[in-house]
Amino acid sequence: MSAEERVLTGSHFMLGDHACAEGAMAAGCDLFAGYPITPSTETPERLSRRMPAVGAIFLQMEDELASMSALVGASLAGARAMTATSGPGFSLMMENIGMAAMMEAPCVVVNIQRGSPSTGLPTAVGQGEMMQCKWGSHGDYEIVAYSPSSPQEAFDHVIKAFNTADRWRIPVFVMADELIGHMTERVVIPPADQIPRVERKRPRQKPGDPSFLHCLAEDEDLVPPIVHAGEGYRVNYDSLTYDEKGYPATFAEPHDRLVRRLVNKIRLHTDQIMEYEEIFLEDAELAVIAYGSTSRSARRAVNEARRDGIRVGLLRLITVWPFPENKVRELSKQVKAFVVPELNLGQMSRETERFTSLPVVGVNHAGGVMMAPDPILDAIREVNKNA
Repeated sequence: MSAEERVLTGSHFMLGDHACAEGAMAAGCDLFAGYPITPSTETPERLSRRMPAVGAIFLQMEDELASMSALVGASLAGARAMTATSGPGFSLMMENIGMAAMMEAPCVVVNIQRGSPSTGLPTAVGQGEMMQCKWGSHGDYEIVAYSPSSPQEAFDHVIKAFNTADRWRIPVFVMADELIGHMTERVVIPPADQIPRVERKRPRQKPGDPSFLHCLAEDEDLVPPIVHAGEGYRVNYDSLTYDEKGYPATFAEPHDRLVRRLVNKIRLHTDQIMEYEEIFLEDAELAVIAYGSTSRSARRAVNEARRDGIRVGLLRLITVWPFPENKVRELSKQVKAFVVPELNLGQMSRETERFTSLPVVGVNHAGGVMMAPDPILDAIREVNKNA
């Protein structure tokens, strides 16, 4: 199985869900385990044909609980592993997402968001899981979540997600929405030798070396080297609190030490992980914060407001988690207010409020239809008038 066989180099007119699948192929995904659910189904459908043809493994599991569990096991055996889901399926994965965070099992979850809660609107758009991807499982842990605004970014961000997962030993999310998943646009896939690949940190010691502690993070990045099942190392992976040897240590002190490390390995390195795009922010007096499909309408609204003479800029989130809190604080010294459009009733707008004392105006719709530029433009005009 060569890299060239995996990568469909060239320019394609491609569905967003298919772009996610091709991103997984280009990233070297070894195993996909999932259960079909609208509107993500086109991703596993494509992978069910593509992966066996190159010697990779495609598994349709009995449900989403088993799907996420399979990812954890495959990851700890050395595989690059991914699933794709939506809505209720994402909820079912939450317990084992927490286990992946606890065991530091790198894996990728693509979530094509639909109208929610519950079964909601299976074939229509939503952005209602932005907080769930960060806080959905119990306890304190850290993740990274990307938010593509085009099929091209769906492809690119899946590759980033695999590299980020392996670099930091965490579950990583690609939080697309139905409009991006079912949108067809041009996707340019580079040659195989231009696809970036980040390898997992591996132990310095050989199997059998008594100095090896597989859960000990010896470096400043707080990420321990990973060993895989069958390599000859004596390892134990556990969902219970564990010590540096990997064995259960169900006491307060090792628990506090472990959880702080799981959190700090991301929080202390957010500048290396966080990404966003700045549009017209140099002289902005108002700032719009948007992500996913809604950022496309926000860009149009900002352009029209600029033509009207309103000095407004756009902060487009590429990583929604980590959230760019320092950038919001910096903008708070420059602008008079923030406008945050979302296809939910206010999730990232509340996150914005945590890091500014300025007015934060939400432009919200519960989902089911793409947000048009008009309500965003109306909010910009109203805020500008009252600022």
